[in-house]
Amino acid sequence: MKVLVMGLLLVISALLPGSAAERPDVALIFGRIQFVTSFPDYKVKEVGSFADLHVQKVSSFPDRAGRWQIVDSFPDYKIQIVDSFPDFTIKYVDSFPGPQ
Repeated sequence: MKVLVMGLLLVISALLPGSAAERPDVALIFGRIQFVTSFPDYKVKEVGSFADLHVQKVSSFPDRAGRWQIVDSFPDYKIQIVDSFPDFTIKYVDSFPGPQ
């Protein structure tokens, strides 16, 4: 019985949101980005400081971490802007994009 309870607790803790294993690697999020209101790949909060990722909007060559080309179709990632419970936070910058 004790083993069953411990196993159940282990499964429940693995399914709870907010564990460190579920955090996305923000260094890999770059390229063509589409903002959506439903069914996103990631939920993101825009902040003024202490962001997980500094984002530079570019019109071409979104080939490094933090460089996003905003598109309306054929995105690499779909992003939803939220006010609470984000997967990670971003700050828009003019230079030096990337993870912080």
